Amino acid sequence: MSNAQRSRSRVVPANEYRRERWRNQLGWTREIHAGRLRDAEPDAPWDWRLSIAEIERDAEFSAFPGVDRELVLLSGNGVRLRFEDGETHELHPPHDRLRFAGERKVVGELIDGPTHDFNLMWRRDRVRAALWHRPLVGPMVVFAEPGTTWVAHLMAGQAEFADQSGLPAMSAGDTAFFEAGELRLRHVIDGGGELLLIRIEPAAEG
Repeated sequence: MSNAQRSRSRVVPANEYRRERWRNQLGWTREIHAGRLRDAEPDAPWDWRLSIAEIERDAEFSAFPGVDRELVLLSGNGVRLRFEDGETHELHPPHDRLRFAGERKVVGELIDGPTHDFNLMWRRDRVRAALWHRPLVGPMVVFAEPGTTWVAHLMAGQAEFADQSGLPAMSAGDTAFFEAGELRLRHVIDGGGELLLIRIEPAAEG
């Protein structure tokens, strides 16, 4: 693996996430990363964002026009998402999830105590995003095709990189980023636990 390829891969420990208020000030979140596509202007807002919402009481979620989002229950006894149009979804343990439009007005109602919820958001006119929940049992190979970014969030367990990347080992809660430029990136994650795998790529034109 070249130095250029290695520089586009990194691990962010959970203790480095930035804790901040929700946009509507009704809760707290720990921001993992706010990413921009390569063609973004220097002062442009993020194109995609990862965070962990700390839902400690029933509260309306912040509105994000033009953004799609996917919420995954990480811990706690569940949360009920009550949309203004009458639709209701419940996220139950261990790791239920829901994808929905950021414009929709929704209130999160705790089922039985606080929850932590993984929050993937992306601007639908700029980005396509996909998320998978996968067990980690021994080696797992991740290929990042040219122009894509892959993310591995370790939900539980321990992992290390069985390749020449030089990346540090991961503990539960850490997140790894693999950003492919013009060449494909290949990483081998080895360990035991559970992962959220996310693929980020530019939205198709036209």
